[in-house]
Amino acid sequence: MRNNLDTPTRVDEIADGIYRISTPIPPEEIPGGFTFNQYLIADDEPLLFHTGPRKLFPLVRAAVTRVLPLERLRHIAFSHFEADECGALNEFLAVAPDAAPLCGRIAAMTSINDVADRPPRALADGEEVVLGQHCVRWLDAPHLPHGWECGFLFESNTKTLLCGDLFTQGGADHEPLTEGDILGPSIAMLQAFDYYSHTKNARSLFDKLIDTRPRVLACMHGAAWQGDGGALLGELANELV
Repeated sequence: MRNNLDTPTRVDEIADGIYRISTPIPPEEIPGGFTFNQYLIADDEPLLFHTGPRKLFPLVRAAVTRVLPLERLRHIAFSHFEADECGALNEFLAVAPDAAPLCGRIAAMTSINDVADRPPRALADGEEVVLGQHCVRWLDAPHLPHGWECGFLFESNTKTLLCGDLFTQGGADHEPLTEGDILGPSIAMLQAFDYYSHTKNARSLFDKLIDTRPRVLACMHGAAWQGDGGALLGELANELV
């Protein structure tokens, strides 16, 4: 991916105090086009979920400043260790001197303790972090869809599940927040690239996510979604398990 993409990065509030930062990648860079989304929770202790790839850092950094000053960031979080999840982790730590990585214990042990320029805060399954008006809870989800260290954050005030690579949608032109079909496009992506691990524990992990009863699904690629998130997660589980 080129680091001089002339592409607009959108910032849209998808839930109270939660902003979707989305950079579209044109088809000449990624076949069919694609989006990289980050989610910024603006609060007393602001949290950024996903950093985006390192080469997109200038675009994401500028987008964050449209909501709040970079130096206010306190938590740089992600689902699992992958370039689009945390490729710009150290770049954000450099411009946010009071911020620290926030991740699951496995990610801290296997990768982040070594690669991050600042020690991470490692969360146990079910552990909560109060940001101010918002509160996020870490949910271990090993190998769902991929990565031993994989997990998600659930924000209880807005019932928003920061669901990472679940419901990945191709294409570069998406509404910020939709009530339309994201399951069909995500299954099409799965059939084309099969990025799921197909772990034997998928059903129980999906049940844990369904139990949060999310109203907003904050997807890393494509549109965020609002509605009965538990029901939609159940439909995805039925497609996979």
